[in-house]
Amino acid sequence: MHRTAARSVNRCRAAVRNTILSVLVATLAAAGASALARDTARVALPRAVTPRGPLTPEETRLVALFEQAKRSVVYISTANRVIDPFTRNAFSVPRGTGSGFVWDDAGHVVTNHHVIEGANQARVRLADGRVLQADLVGTSPSHDLAVLRVDTGRRPPPPLPLGESSTLRVGQSVIAIGNPFGLDFTLTTGIISALDRSLPSEERGVVIQHLIQTDAAINPGNSGGPLLDSAGRLIGVNTAIYSPSGTSAGIGFAVPADTVNRVVPQLIANGHYLRPSLGFGYDEDLNTLITRELGVQGVAVLKVAKGSAAAKAGLRGAQLTRRGSIVPGDIVTAIDGKPIDTIAEMNAILDERRIGSRVKVRVWREGRTRDTAVVLEPGS
Repeated sequence: MHRTAARSVNRCRAAVRNTILSVLVATLAAAGASALARDTARVALPRAVTPRGPLTPEETRLVALFEQAKRSVVYISTANRVIDPFTRNAFSVPRGTGSGFVWDDAGHVVTNHHVIEGANQARVRLADGRVLQADLVGTSPSHDLAVLRVDTGRRPPPPLPLGESSTLRVGQSVIAIGNPFGLDFTLTTGIISALDRSLPSEERGVVIQHLIQTDAAINPGNSGGPLLDSAGRLIGVNTAIYSPSGTSAGIGFAVPADTVNRVVPQLIANGHYLRPSLGFGYDEDLNTLITRELGVQGVAVLKVAKGSAAAKAGLRGAQLTRRGSIVPGDIVTAIDGKPIDTIAEMNAILDERRIGSRVKVRVWREGRTRDTAVVLEPGS
């Protein structure tokens, strides 16, 4: 009896002792974990920053160029004003975005025609944060150029310095500034990859000539932004990319500054571009038929208006017989010594000239060629 009671007491003491040990171990473990956490916290401090030297001369130049040029670059958003047929309430539907740049102190902004095409509202956000309503001044679809105007008040942004594209060389450094995918004031760099590229424009029979090709990243939203040389001068207007995916693939194109400087003043003055013309009518389809039938490369003169530049130069147009057949007239085969095979090539050559200037035209007529001088007149 006494032995059984003793054994029971011993078991109770052992259980109490084990419980106390378990609590003690748990307490020590918790204290150790807390201490470890404190030690870890003390160790996980921010790392010391490794100092660097000054920016390289090239970096310093590029940063300064960007800070100077971005004041002239703008972000353009377009919309259409729509009227609800049921409520008659008017509201704006966003259409697209693009880039542009300040042309002069009068508030003119240059961009691409396709940036504002089809929209009836445009807003321009300046580098200083001001958002201004823009008015359309003029467009030239054949050059993919357009001019807007904003009222900048007494704080007009500075125009970009204007360069020239005729002296550019493949391999020169270029800088593109724009708003790709709505990410405003984005800078990309690259080189001139090629010159004198050609792309068909939206106007039938017209090819945009002398385009600058660059590998500087140009994406949707960059359209209308400036392409600058290493001196910060405007040398082109970013207009298109070649990409199966629709994003930059290292092949971008810009309208050259010489073209911009010829077209934009006319858009500001007249609202449209007047192409220099020889003063005769032509047609793409008929031109192909006539030149193929005659075996002559050039542009067939279809109609010569009385008193036109072509009439004064003695050019002869085609004639339509009573049976409806066409009797070919003159075929223009060269201008100022440059052979032409298509209407697009003729227009590209004329686009480099000015209204009122004199050009030498080589004409094929009934198997013979002759040269004549034509004073260019305003075209359509």
